[in-house]
Amino acid sequence: MIRKARVVVASLVLLAITAMFLDYTGTLHEYFSWLAKIQFLPAVLAINVGVIIGLVALTAIFGRLYCSVICPLGILQDFIGRISKGWGMTWKKHKYRYTYSPAKNILRYVMLGVMVVAILLGINVIVGFLAPYSLFGKVMTNSIIAPIVKVVSMGIEYIDERLGTYMVYPNDVIMPTGLMFSLSSAFLVALFILVTKNGRTWCNTICPVGTLLGFVSKFSLLKVQIDTDKCKNCGLCEKRCKSSCLNAKEHKIDYSRCVACFDCIDECKHGAVSYTLRKNNAKVKNVDEGKRAFVTGVALAVGASAVKAQHKTVDGGYATIIGKTVPPRTTAPVPAGSGSVSNMERHCTSCQLCVTACPNRVLSPSQELGSFMQPRMSFDKGFCRVGCTACSDVCPTGAINKIKKEEKTAIAVGQAIWIADNCIAVSKDENCGNCARHCPSGAIEMVVREGVSAKAVPVVNTEKCIGCGACEHVCPSRPISAIYVEGYKEHHIR
Repeated sequence: MIRKARVVVASLVLLAITAMFLDYTGTLHEYFSWLAKIQFLPAVLAINVGVIIGLVALTAIFGRLYCSVICPLGILQDFIGRISKGWGMTWKKHKYRYTYSPAKNILRYVMLGVMVVAILLGINVIVGFLAPYSLFGKVMTNSIIAPIVKVVSMGIEYIDERLGTYMVYPNDVIMPTGLMFSLSSAFLVALFILVTKNGRTWCNTICPVGTLLGFVSKFSLLKVQIDTDKCKNCGLCEKRCKSSCLNAKEHKIDYSRCVACFDCIDECKHGAVSYTLRKNNAKVKNVDEGKRAFVTGVALAVGASAVKAQHKTVDGGYATIIGKTVPPRTTAPVPAGSGSVSNMERHCTSCQLCVTACPNRVLSPSQELGSFMQPRMSFDKGFCRVGCTACSDVCPTGAINKIKKEEKTAIAVGQAIWIADNCIAVSKDENCGNCARHCPSGAIEMVVREGVSAKAVPVVNTEKCIGCGACEHVCPSRPISAIYVEGYKEHHIR
């Protein structure tokens, strides 16, 4: 019962978080974004004391249950292990393919030290490739999974269009490119190999969160324990232990690596393995399984809450502008709520949740080395609506702090820059005014300037411009935009 309860809860969590990352319609984040905010490392970066205390308390009572029912990367490994059959192994051998191995503590502590130093120095590019939640986000949005999602979404839309129901949103899955795709796909393949051959190797040798929670788990109130009087020394519990932490011969368990998956309990046919209160002696009394399952289920349910969904709105149906580039930006703008580029770089773990949540696809992963895969604003597919706070609503790390819609109208993330030689009013002597018509803050005015053009040209009022990118998005100039947004390193309040 206890294992089944754990599997059910873990499956629901994995399904919800996966759906949130892969949902290109932008409608699921309001339901499930709280799952991102109860992840351990994002809570640390956001200084979310309540969540940190809650997760530490959960571990102190139940052991590393976080790794089995809350961490999406941990649950993904269990899923891979369940569906894989090993390399040329039969199903029976696959089921009993694990074995005990001593902890690689030097490697574990080195990786934890690297994580701590990277956080203290604000090198969140490194943090983003060690944090389990962020790695899961990268796998979902930038690996070989993304093309599969795109094909499936196109098929759904095709059927929807043929049926004439029009119940789904247009396909706008962002396809990963270059280094991001290669790294994310390579990690997914490596994870699959590790899980198939050795189980939770990543969790117990590399993951800093697992190592940190392992310190607490050593002293947890409830533990998986072996009753030596009942044990028949068959060794099946050890062969089912995906964490390689159960030594059946010596009847010992390394609790710093045990992820409380309860597979060993499910496997033992003699009742020798149980999940009970920590005791000093080796013998363990029988405990009612129903009560344990009930207590565990109650603990897992604490903190869950329902959130109303906010339907996606559409901005007037502007056509996507293609075949246009913008001049190189000195500073790529970052979303309102982040406050500054430096705050984004210190707190963001590049989990990609804000990228998938952005309804107008304004956010995209950075290609720059210092901010690799952290979100930056670009306006080729849309502009940042003043009434949208989707990215700040879902960010779990404090990289984009939650703001109200009315506050956003006064936050300037950048400034529009006009290039006269690129403007068709100058180069082609044609009337335009697209940028002024679509500016939501009224920061652009069309003025006839003697000596510049016979036609009216845009003049940007820097006191009103907030850097939303509407002007850049609708500018018809080819091949280089006549107006673009230069980001501010520090955001201004208008």
